[in-house]
Amino acid sequence: MSLDADTLIDRRRLKRRLFFWRFLAIVGVVAAIAMSVGLWRNGLEPGARLALLEIDGVILEDADRIEAVRGLAKDDRVKGLVVAINSPGGSTYGSETLFKAVRHVAKNKPVAAVIGTLGASGGYMTALAADRIFAQSTTITGSIGVIFQTTEFSGLLEKLGVGAEAVKSGPLKGEPSPFAPMSDNTRRAMQAMVEETHAWFVGLVAERRGLDRATAETLADGRVYTGATAVSNGLVDELGGESAARDWLNTEHGIGVDLPLVPVKYGDDDQFWRRALSGARAILTGKSILPERVTLDGLISVWHPGADFLPPQAGSHN
Repeated sequence: MSLDADTLIDRRRLKRRLFFWRFLAIVGVVAAIAMSVGLWRNGLEPGARLALLEIDGVILEDADRIEAVRGLAKDDRVKGLVVAINSPGGSTYGSETLFKAVRHVAKNKPVAAVIGTLGASGGYMTALAADRIFAQSTTITGSIGVIFQTTEFSGLLEKLGVGAEAVKSGPLKGEPSPFAPMSDNTRRAMQAMVEETHAWFVGLVAERRGLDRATAETLADGRVYTGATAVSNGLVDELGGESAARDWLNTEHGIGVDLPLVPVKYGDDDQFWRRALSGARAILTGKSILPERVTLDGLISVWHPGADFLPPQAGSHN
């Protein structure tokens, strides 16, 4: 008799538990449906978001990043893009391809750039791709220009009794060389390359910022500007950070300030941790990242105080 009573009690407990979990499941489904209906009523489908692209440290060529950014253009969930920049620049090619990828998104969706502590050279080039640029009063930006720098230590080798020879297919092959002073022909060739790249960069600034060529050239003398000065000279649109950018997206494009801001993910876990460590080093040193800078080949677009004391580079935007 007692066994049957225990069995009955257990069955009742089980039924109460099943009822409880069924009730929670029904509530969850109703809540999800209600949320979806609310989003649809506001013109946004479930999963709608504002994408956040974080550009930290030295900008290098990154095919995974370019693919991820360009993919935002055809992702219907993404209603706009915020590009958060804290970078001294990087390789000219890497900065150019990043600029073009962001412009690809901007053809169909609003893009705002928010420059943090530093957005110079290639970092500023990236910001130029946005529809509106924000910065704080003390932000460091600008550094529009080109510099080619190299180191020549033939005098030191001579003192050490060391010589260097090369067999070349032409007089400018392998020039400039650290083993011999720069010749006049080499200097002219390098100057032509610098001027060509500089003209391209200045043209980009004039086009994207709505400046006449003469004004853009005056601003592109290589100096850096504070965010406040950049607003007054037309290189930046408005003082403010992420909240100001979201207010602009809401006012001008109807993108709600409560829409989730979702970071753009790309690459594997190893790349993520390398980027994180790179950013940490930049914060600790207070400057652009020396180890990465040594790895840059070709023209580079980097602002770095005391650049003359760094290892030789093929060229740079400053």
